[in-house]
Amino acid sequence: MTTSSYENYPIRIVVLSVAVAISIYAIGTFILSGFGVLVAALYVLYCLGIEIAILKGSCVHCYYYGKVCALGRGKLCALFFKKGDPQNFLQRQVSWKEILPDMLVALVPLLGGIALMIKEFSWGVVGAMIILVTLSFGGNALVRGSFACKNCKQREIGCPAEKLFSQSRAA
Repeated sequence: MTTSSYENYPIRIVVLSVAVAISIYAIGTFILSGFGVLVAALYVLYCLGIEIAILKGSCVHCYYYGKVCALGRGKLCALFFKKGDPQNFLQRQVSWKEILPDMLVALVPLLGGIALMIKEFSWGVVGAMIILVTLSFGGNALVRGSFACKNCKQREIGCPAEKLFSQSRAA
């Protein structure tokens, strides 16, 4: 079955995708606030740094630069960064090592939550950890698999992340 790609994604997909990301960041911040305001603030800065790195390293070279992409970054990127070379996107190799910083957005609060649970049990932290896992893995998989990647013009042109995840599914 062939699906057509979007030139600009519908706003409902962007809203869903951004809501999942912001929820993950907010829940991670909530969990890590158990260690104090400084730790929570450092986590927020880390999340912001990850977003900036994605904008500068990938989005500037993407087909959706200056357009409405599924993840809400195309137009945002164009506001802050100069357009890059689309060939850089195609030639980029993505490995699990390179996506580790993205994965740490969920893993650090989960490890922090476990440490907090050892110190003192809290149903609030348990609930937050369950929601974080659900959104980080299930929510992101739903957004990317059912809405974003499936209809992505950049995926049709060539996407290093799609290649990585295709290899993982084949293995």
